[in-house]
Amino acid sequence: MKNVIIETDRLLLCTFSPGDAALLLMLNSDPEVTRYTHDAMTSLDQAEKTLNEVILPQYALHNYGRWAVHLKHSLEYIGWCGLKYLPERNEVDLGYRFMKTSWGKGYATESAFASLQHGFRTLKLHRIVGRALLQNLASIRVLEKCGMSYTGEEMVHGYLHKTYQATHPAIQT
Repeated sequence: MKNVIIETDRLLLCTFSPGDAALLLMLNSDPEVTRYTHDAMTSLDQAEKTLNEVILPQYALHNYGRWAVHLKHSLEYIGWCGLKYLPERNEVDLGYRFMKTSWGKGYATESAFASLQHGFRTLKLHRIVGRALLQNLASIRVLEKCGMSYTGEEMVHGYLHKTYQATHPAIQT
């Protein structure tokens, strides 16, 4: 098994490995999965570039990143969730993305809440943001269920997003 960072009742959040590009491609080549993110993948080369230039460096630079999410009972890969430092905004972003077969089962909320707890308790982060396009009601519900506070709407990468935040004292046991 890969390096497990977070374990929940049903999930394992693990670091991605250099050979995991096919997992990213499988997830991000589904147009419904990337409907609100506008970053579909169409080739293994594109997935390898994202893995090697975006995902893996975050682990070394910040000791966190987007983690592969696996079902605990079967070890099946179902998507990713985790934290990402955005240098252009000087903030830590909570993100998640799951296979359609895993939608509606609470995995996004479970993994997102666990990522927030890890960020505050283990990494001692002070503020974490989450964003979703206005039309992405399911993602907005996840942010709200995790206890994040709505801070307003803002343009990010040319799209209007709802922005939420959580600060260290907001996450309780």
